[in-house]
This record gives sequence, C-alpha cells and structure tokens, in this order.
Amino acid sequence: MKVAIVHDWLDTYTGAEKVLRELFEIFPEADIFTLIDVMGSQDRQALLGDRVPRTTFLQKLPLAKKYFRNYLPLFPKAIESIDVSGYDLVISSSWAVAKGVRTNKSQRHICYCHTPIRYAWDLFDEYTGHLRQPKKFLVRKTLEYIRRWDLATQGRVDAFVANSRFVRERIGRIYGRDAAVIYPPVDTSAFRLHSEKEDFYLTASRLVPYKKSRLIVEAFNAMPQKRLVVIGAGEELPDIKKIAGPNVEVLGYQNDEVLVDYMQRAKAFVYAAVEDFGIVPVEAQACGTPVIALDDGGTAETVVDGVSGVHFSTQDNVSIVKAVTRFETLSFDACKIAENAENYKRERFREEFFSFVQERCIARA
Repeated sequence: MKVAIVHDWLDTYTGAEKVLRELFEIFPEADIFTLIDVMGSQDRQALLGDRVPRTTFLQKLPLAKKYFRNYLPLFPKAIESIDVSGYDLVISSSWAVAKGVRTNKSQRHICYCHTPIRYAWDLFDEYTGHLRQPKKFLVRKTLEYIRRWDLATQGRVDAFVANSRFVRERIGRIYGRDAAVIYPPVDTSAFRLHSEKEDFYLTASRLVPYKKSRLIVEAFNAMPQKRLVVIGAGEELPDIKKIAGPNVEVLGYQNDEVLVDYMQRAKAFVYAAVEDFGIVPVEAQACGTPVIALDDGGTAETVVDGVSGVHFSTQDNVSIVKAVTRFETLSFDACKIAENAENYKRERFREEFFSFVQERCIARA
C-alpha cells in the first residue's frame, strides 16, 4: 500500500510527535503531510531524520512561523488543501484538524485521535471565559465555526482509534462514533528502574494553566516539611517561582538526562492535569516511581491506585494534600510499578496498531 500520514502541525516534540515517530517505524515508506513545520532542527532530526514533510499555504503566511495558531480560522481550508488522492491508506494523527483531510471512496482513512479539538469542545469555556470584548466575541465565533466543521468532517474517517478510554468517550459523545483504544507508545527503555528513593517529590510538565502545576506548588506550600522539585518551562514559570515556598525548588527547563535522574530518585511523582493519556506519569512509573495523580482522564487508567500510585478526586489543594498524606501511609514495590509501565511500551503500540490497520484494510478489500 501507498501510505500518507497527516499530522496537525510540527512545532514541538511532545506526546503526539512520539506517536508520529512510531507510525514511521510501522510504515517507513509513508509520506508525511502537515499544516506547518516550525520545529527546531534538533527535534526535527530526532523525529523525522532525513524526511521532508509536505506543508500547506500556511507555511508562507506572514509571521506564521511564530504565530501560526492565530491563523486558526484558516486551518480547515489548509487541511482540506492537502492532496492525498494518490494514496491507498491515509492515517491522520489528530488532536485538532488533521482528521478533516479529504479522502475518496477508494481510500481507507484511519484516524489516531489524541482528542477531539479541545478548545472547541471540552475546554471551550476555559479558553474563552477570561477574554475581553471584542476579542471574546471573535474567538467564540471562530470556535463555533470550528465545531461545525469538525462535526461535518467526522464522516471522512473510516475508523477511529482513541489513545485512551477517556478519549473514546469523547469521540462517542461528540462525533457519535465508536473507537478502538490503542494506548500511545512510551519509550520505557529510556527510563530505567531505580529502587532506592530519596526524600523529595517531583512534578514535571509544561507550565501552562491546564497542567495545574500551580495547584501542586500551593499544596506543598501547605506542607512545608515536604520537599517538592518542579521541572518545566512555560508561561506560568515566573508566577510559580514567585509563589514557591522554601521547600519548593523550581528548576525550569531541564534536558532528558536530568529529568530521568530526578524521576528515578523521587519518592513520588505528582500530577494534577486532566490528560487525554499522559505519557510523563507512565515514564515515572517505568523508573519504579509511584505516581500521585488525578482520578480522571488518562491517569485514571494508567495509575493503579495502591499498586503504582495514589489517586485524588478533584483538582484542588486539599485533595492533593490528602493524597500525599495517604501515600505516606502505604508501601510500594518499585518492580511492580515498572511492570505496570510496560503495558504501554513502544513495541506493544506497533503491534496493536499494525494489526488494527491490517484488519480494517482487509475488511475494506
């Protein structure tokens, strides 16, 4: 088969791009299409090697390399301008608009859905509620248009694959479609088991509002006898540094080597975001480190309460404090925690996704 992979856009090397890398491993001859490529050269080399992605007219628009998200109203037109008519199989890696690529009846289109576009659906109010007029009016109208387009184009997908049961529920609720669940690939081999833990907690993520890192810092401010290390960069970094108590060490961005070292040594990894899946908590478990996480979204599925960590029920300081307190009354087996992480390893993803594609393409034939 001739295969095309359509990815929303290339700007950072995060969870969706790790899925993209594995799709290349499964289909090494595939061509990649994307709205725009503004990824740094080092990340692009790690992800794509010598591959050259095919982009859209967005690539040439003024200031697009820095502010391409401001062209959101043009995203549907841009994705529909991609010509994949010469391919037998189209795989869209979609958390925004990639699933809306145009295909024909002779093709098979499988969408690996990281989530239906968040800011048009589940996070609509969160993204627009703080805005002032007239910007609020314009943004809301744009997102309402994106919603209508998103619903109208779901029929272009022959089969949905969700990255968690949590996202499968969203796909069913929003699109009225069923989806298989194939968890994303986690490179567990890069996060070696380390049984000896030290007396500090760790949180690591992009420091943006929905990750709720500020809540974790505030919770540890209320537990001054417990040490917290914060790794990550983002718009909230200055504010988090400002509010951090003496027991909270904010390291900002750190490379993978430093991050793994802290993950291996931490008493526990703390995470408060509602994630579609959440690769980082699984990486922590691969180190044999228990995870204290929200009992919602992906972490409700990947963290086994009492075995590989502890759940808390709501995104607030009190719940986090209670979860840490409960955590310290329990004992955990680092080997069992690492075994749980192996359920999400890269090889498992490749096998399951390739089998799914084979079944669907044979059924179509």
